[in-house]
Amino acid sequence: MKVLLIKDVYKLGHAGEVKKVADGYGRNYLLPQGLAILATPGALKQAEGIRSRAAASRQMLNAELGGLASQIDGQTVTFSSKAGETGKLYGSITTQDIADELSKVIGAQIDRKQVETQPIRVLGEHKVKIRLTMDLTPEIKVMVFREGEAIPSTVAPVTEKKSKAEETQVEVPVEPEPPTEETAEKTGETPDSPAEEIAEN
Repeated sequence: MKVLLIKDVYKLGHAGEVKKVADGYGRNYLLPQGLAILATPGALKQAEGIRSRAAASRQMLNAELGGLASQIDGQTVTFSSKAGETGKLYGSITTQDIADELSKVIGAQIDRKQVETQPIRVLGEHKVKIRLTMDLTPEIKVMVFREGEAIPSTVAPVTEKKSKAEETQVEVPVEPEPPTEETAEKTGETPDSPAEEIAEN
């Protein structure tokens, strides 16, 4: 089906764009969530207005969160974990773990849905993006070292990072994202249903 996005949707497109999506993805997620409407001739007449209003709103949000993005970019968070001889963890470092630790480091609340990674299951250094808006995705470094070993010399001690935990917490808005695996099972659609851009006015 063809839909007109009325809000920005991560990994799909910006408000005012027309997209072709799987029927189930549109009916079960985009339409009921108020993220899109059917791309009827009448709706398409609204596209330019939707696009201009969304662009202005996006610009304001990017300006508001630009400082936070700069603060996040290049940060390092560390975790110690038990692991086997091959470096595989006995468990995993989840997006919630990363969000919680980063929130302590920067003094602002980061939601796990903003952490763009799969659970980390091996020792070492991992690059992870943090999605603040569609245009602001600063990157951090996640270091996972073996429990009982010294923190790598290139990484500041965890205790120093945690010293910022008492700072005033700032809520960071979370943009809509595609359905979770649980939702996908109920709808029969994959979370990252491929979307193809049809037209942009």
